[in-house]
Amino acid sequence: MDDKPCHRKMTGHLTFPLMAVTLLSSFGSSMLYGYNLAVVNSPATHIKAFYNATWSKRYGQGLTQGALTLMYSLTVSVFALGGLVGSFPVGMLVTRYGRNGTLIRSSFLVFLAGVLMGFSRYMESPEMVIIGRFITGIHSGICLSVVPMYLGEIAPKNLRGFLGLVPSIFICLGVFSAQVLGLPELLGEDPYWPLFLSVVVVPAFLQLLLLHWFPESPRYLLIEKDNLRGTTEALRWFLGKYDVEDVIEEMREEQRSLASVKTVSVWHLLTDRSVRWQVLSVAVINMGMQLSGIDAIWFYTNIIFENAGIPDPEIPYTTVGTGAIEVVAGLIGCFTIEKLGRRPLVITGFFFMGICCSGITMSLVLQATVSWMRYVSVACVIGIIAGFCMGPAGVPFLMTAELFKQSHRPSAYIVGGSLNWLSNFTVGFVFPFLQMSAGAFCYLVFCGICILVALYVYFIIPETKNKTFMEISRIFDSRHSFFSCLPDSVKMVKFNGYGALENSSLEFSGSGSSPA
Repeated sequence: MDDKPCHRKMTGHLTFPLMAVTLLSSFGSSMLYGYNLAVVNSPATHIKAFYNATWSKRYGQGLTQGALTLMYSLTVSVFALGGLVGSFPVGMLVTRYGRNGTLIRSSFLVFLAGVLMGFSRYMESPEMVIIGRFITGIHSGICLSVVPMYLGEIAPKNLRGFLGLVPSIFICLGVFSAQVLGLPELLGEDPYWPLFLSVVVVPAFLQLLLLHWFPESPRYLLIEKDNLRGTTEALRWFLGKYDVEDVIEEMREEQRSLASVKTVSVWHLLTDRSVRWQVLSVAVINMGMQLSGIDAIWFYTNIIFENAGIPDPEIPYTTVGTGAIEVVAGLIGCFTIEKLGRRPLVITGFFFMGICCSGITMSLVLQATVSWMRYVSVACVIGIIAGFCMGPAGVPFLMTAELFKQSHRPSAYIVGGSLNWLSNFTVGFVFPFLQMSAGAFCYLVFCGICILVALYVYFIIPETKNKTFMEISRIFDSRHSFFSCLPDSVKMVKFNGYGALENSSLEFSGSGSSPA
């Protein structure tokens, strides 16, 4: 198949319907994920006081410090546990209800969670806070996979990177919104924290109200439902042109390649040797995204700044400043991904985060003797956030869509999403105890993970910019794994008279920096 004609066929321009559905789905879903990551940071003292007072009223004595830390850590990390649960039925939901339909139905979970958290203080029930956080996690677990899947399928290939990173900007906006609303002048005081937690119902309501006016994914309608008329109407709506035969033909090509293949299960995906490197790549980038230390920064920003020696009155405003930088970094990543590609953003982001994690360790160790080291700590935290938002924040979800055909994509999102959320839960629950036991050196764990992920992406994952899903699939089909090449590529030549090899060589086929 000639690449140039394909390139002409599948490129397109940004239309109002495309931008509108991207903004709406990101606002009502991705933004809530970011908001719920950071919302428990500023009211931590008030929530702990509520837990302690309620426990004392029930049982006649307050919680010990260890028990209170454990209970609050559960409140923080149960959101990720809910996300893990929510990621499991994604394949079934998007197959049954479609991408758009799944997002609309999942909004009702947010209303339930908002009611539980909003009335928790009135009912004197810490359990309602924890259950509400768990339900918001289920919602985010579903949407964090479905939104990039939906946008990846409706976008022309030359806009797939741009539109795929818009949800990451809204994740940053969600974090920033939680930091701003958590200021003492707004909802950061003790009487308002239940309202602060339940604000999530507003974006969810707007999404429920408006998203059903937009069409379903054309790729889903044609390949999975064989609905040519619906596909044509959806493509005309999204692309803003009447003649969409070239786009339909590209989808037909993928449909023909999957004629004898039904949507595969997770087990079949994991045992299918033809996609083993795609599966491993999705696992590495999704786990690396959460184990990079960014969740520790978002969940426990105030505690980190407090340990760095920032005066208490300045901490909320310092936190808001980091949130503003997140948004700017996310915008830079969004507007440069189609010029630079996916690989440079991910590799640079993870590598820079690793350096900043080691910088935090150095600054915390030296701050007792060098007073200005606390500013180095703040700069390194900002560096981690900026590095994350410019690439690793959104690219893993985008690459999960790009590395698989339609038949494998739902299961791939289940695998990537479950590992993503499991790693998120691990960091949220373990970090306070890791910080107590390892002190400043706990950030070196995150440093090592960031460097390893950057190296993996550099050597293994190819660039997917401006390629159709079929072209990307062919790249992996034509490549042999690095390790399977070793037995054939090491060529042993006869020994010379001294028992040494006369010549040996390693030969790697393929292109770019990735091993073939």
